[in-house]
Amino acid sequence: MKVFISVFLVWIATVPTWASRAETPDKRDGLGIFAALLEEGNPPQASGPALTLDDVERIALLNNPEIEVAVRRVAIAEAHVAAAGALDDPIAMYRGWGVPLQQPWNFNDAQNMFSISETLPGPGKRRLRASVAQSDVAELKVELQQTRLEVRVRVHKAFDDMLLASDELRVHHQHVSIARQAIEAARIKYATGNVPQQDILKAQVALTQLAEHMIRFDRDAELARAHLNTLLGRDPAAPLNVQGKHAVLVQLPDERALEALALHSRPDLLAAQVAVERSHKEQSLAKKAYVPDFTVSGGYMLMPPTNPMRNNYMVEGSMNLPWLNHRKHDAEINESNAEASEQDAELAELRNAAFGQVQEARVQAESAQKFALLYRNQLQPQAEATLQSSVIAYENGKTSFLDLLDSQMTVIDIDLAWVQAVADFDSRLADLELATGTPIDEAQTTALEVKP
Repeated sequence: MKVFISVFLVWIATVPTWASRAETPDKRDGLGIFAALLEEGNPPQASGPALTLDDVERIALLNNPEIEVAVRRVAIAEAHVAAAGALDDPIAMYRGWGVPLQQPWNFNDAQNMFSISETLPGPGKRRLRASVAQSDVAELKVELQQTRLEVRVRVHKAFDDMLLASDELRVHHQHVSIARQAIEAARIKYATGNVPQQDILKAQVALTQLAEHMIRFDRDAELARAHLNTLLGRDPAAPLNVQGKHAVLVQLPDERALEALALHSRPDLLAAQVAVERSHKEQSLAKKAYVPDFTVSGGYMLMPPTNPMRNNYMVEGSMNLPWLNHRKHDAEINESNAEASEQDAELAELRNAAFGQVQEARVQAESAQKFALLYRNQLQPQAEATLQSSVIAYENGKTSFLDLLDSQMTVIDIDLAWVQAVADFDSRLADLELATGTPIDEAQTTALEVKP
């Protein structure tokens, strides 16, 4: 940008000194109006403390409503583990035998029995039920990790959008400063008749484009701010200021390394693995259906007064007979076997889809990387060299004002495309992190800091 500004200063210096004494054109002409418009354009003042990407990610992980809902689900599942492995409630029973029909109130002549019973599941059933409930907790915890990952990636993208809007505004205002100088030079030449009306109209169009940029950049900044505030659990209209720099990684991890990261880090794959383990536990529990459950009871019996043994106690034991209901239990076992097979197939399908997503995200990131480096290493230097050449040619009367203006607009467009390209790479890198389930290890890559 310093080269760009210095080039225009050279251009202005070529204006004849006698032109400075020329009559200033009417403020009502289009060039004067847009010059006044540009005079009003100042970079927006940031409000509130500046937050880095680490700051906004930390706030989102603490305050994001989606994460809070996922945390509550884990708490509910954890509370269920103890209940899943617990015994059924004991049963208290009273039984009156031999109550006379002619004297239904005469319980003294009846056999009064008081007992307590408890059902004991077959060996291993309680442990398996608790284990299945713990698998539910593990699955929900992995889903919590998935929610956190998705929120973090969305926060990263919203932060990048705000940073991009800030960079675009900064580039815009740099060019507005240069455009002010260009306007003054054009006004002087127009007043002396050295610039045709066509050049002035072309300058009007260029200035209108700058005004259009400002409207779009302001809109993008407000939308990004509202989106990021929402992810942070704040009022969408709350003031928010971010600071940071985009960086382009010169080298990305290879495909095999990314696939290995996905296998060990992607929450959906980990959740599918937990679901597989739970389905096999449920399969084992279904096979336990042929292990009988037992019910034991103990009680006190008060016999009628005519009985010499009036005080008695009783014990009772019972068990179910699952072998006599094999149709039901065989169907339950077949169902659990089918569910386990389905979970195994789903895990394989998810792994295959994950590898495809990793590959697609890597291709997109590599493409964005090439675009960013192309703008930085070739297009920007070429555009600035073309502008400098146009200025020299204009000084010597070998090119027109329109050619010079076109060169200026080309530099503006490429500078804006450059910041958009690096922001797009950052966004694609976030997609790659979502596909692998973990931040890309920058220790294995080389970061090229972006300094527009």
